[in-house]
Amino acid sequence: MPILVGIALLLALLIKTFLVQAFSIPSDSMQNTLQRGDRVLVDKLTPWFGAEPERGEVVVFHDPGGWLGETQQSDSGPLARGVQRVLSFIGLMPSAEEKDLIKRVIAVGGDTVECQKGGPVKVNGKALNEKKYIFPGNTPCDDKPFGPIKVPKGRIWVMGDHRQDSLDSRYHQNLDNGTVSVDKVVGRAIVVAWPIDRWSTLSVPSTFDQRGLSAAAAVAPSALGLAGAAPIVLWRRRRLVRKEREATTA
Repeated sequence: MPILVGIALLLALLIKTFLVQAFSIPSDSMQNTLQRGDRVLVDKLTPWFGAEPERGEVVVFHDPGGWLGETQQSDSGPLARGVQRVLSFIGLMPSAEEKDLIKRVIAVGGDTVECQKGGPVKVNGKALNEKKYIFPGNTPCDDKPFGPIKVPKGRIWVMGDHRQDSLDSRYHQNLDNGTVSVDKVVGRAIVVAWPIDRWSTLSVPSTFDQRGLSAAAAVAPSALGLAGAAPIVLWRRRRLVRKEREATTA
């Protein structure tokens, strides 16, 4: 029996470290997508293969520095702390020592993101229809307009779905313009596993599938327009030069 228990703990540790880990939702910043007290399973395997977060994904990331500076730690008893340490060791609960946040990726490296008061969030000039996931009654950013901000390569811009109750990238622009390094990302939240009556997958909303949203696609029309205009410009230039020569000869 002790050997079987040891093997089970070892497997649980390996799964937590390399595959999937459970995290608890500590606040209301992701309502209604996630409720306080929900347990989500986070995919930790994909980042091992070099994949970076994509727009629309819900991700867990380590505190970039100061985002959780004002968070008060609850003073639980020694028994509760011991149980949490054991469960966090095998991946069934988050560690009390780890400072992690969960938000939605709105923009990735190379994107330009902005939101003016009364308007929608825009990524590379494209307005996002966020009605499917932001908290009912919230505005996209009226409490904290921002941008335009160019997201550096290897970083992401994140926001909570409960916009008026989320201290996200908008509120930390004094540190790297509010962007988060992808190195800080633990993984993508893929499933709400607990409570049972809230079991659901965390898919990417269709608003992030709209055409022309990527920075490359936004640049492409301009490049194509320039390429198409170049022959016309050269033709007109040659025609003017020819007329000037004819006038000089005459």
